[in-house]
Amino acid sequence: MSIRIDKTKCVGCGQCRMVCPGSLLYADTAGKAEIRYPRDCWGCTSCIKECTVQAIRFYLGADIGGRGSFLYTKREGDLLHWTIVHPDGREQTITVDKNEANAY
Repeated sequence: MSIRIDKTKCVGCGQCRMVCPGSLLYADTAGKAEIRYPRDCWGCTSCIKECTVQAIRFYLGADIGGRGSFLYTKREGDLLHWTIVHPDGREQTITVDKNEANAY
């Protein structure tokens, strides 16, 4: 599992670089986000949640049923919309209210 950054969408804001707990993200020569060692990605999704332009995709490994699927998030106020895109183009969206996400 790892992330991929779409350079055509990345605006170089740096939010993803600031939240990566493994310090794996850096700015390339154009100021866009780049991942140093994709295999070292922890899969925490912090960078995905911070990206306001959906430039970061998290690829789901076969061990969790991904087989080419990826996910991205879109924020609307306090809501995070997690969208899973399957290889056949099907999409599934799960919406989470950030204020209630950790309520048990």
